[in-house]
Amino acid sequence: MNFTTYLHQFLYGIYPYIALTVFLLGSLVRFEREQYTWKSDSSQLLHAGRLRLGNILFHVGVLGLFFGHLVGLLTPVMVWDALGVTHSFKQLVAMAAGGLFGSLCLAGLLILIHRRLTDARIAAVTRPGDKLLLLWLLVTLALGLSTIAESAQHRDGHMMVLLMTWAQHIVTFRGDAASFIVGAPLLFKLHLFMGLTLFVIFPFTRLVHVWSGFATLGYLGRAWQLVRPR
Repeated sequence: MNFTTYLHQFLYGIYPYIALTVFLLGSLVRFEREQYTWKSDSSQLLHAGRLRLGNILFHVGVLGLFFGHLVGLLTPVMVWDALGVTHSFKQLVAMAAGGLFGSLCLAGLLILIHRRLTDARIAAVTRPGDKLLLLWLLVTLALGLSTIAESAQHRDGHMMVLLMTWAQHIVTFRGDAASFIVGAPLLFKLHLFMGLTLFVIFPFTRLVHVWSGFATLGYLGRAWQLVRPR
């Protein structure tokens, strides 16, 4: 096995498990040991300008991308085939939805970055980790949007099926996952690596507040609190 083959196997066959382990265990450890840092560190009190627009665009975009990737990559191919959805049509939908939500997310992120770096009060409380996170998100988004142009050159959906197969083999712990994307364009591989690394840095940034957002769904189903008079 030469170095290139080994590196590919590590990055797309082993690294995903390292990233997910750090993501889950790191989040648990931070919640257990540093609950006072478990927040989004909102800067609204320092300066509210452009925050609402940037936040709305970013969160709508990122949620659309998250659930789009989740459904698109992890739904078995046989399910789409049974529904009569062709691979080429699914790819066109993925390109359109990815372009829409990716553009919304990118616009919101650029607004938030500009606001954070140009306002003196906000810039003063911006930590190096915040800058790394913003830069990582920006590059990941840019790479993701760039894959749309690459996908447009291959509209038969074959590459999309290979990416789906890779993701499904990863989550079902099958060791041959990396082999399915050996021939994938470099742009796709870079986007995958950047996306996987987001899981690694997640527990050490303000992104941990996302867990609290999902936890609110459990709050909606809680039993009534009974308050009795003395």
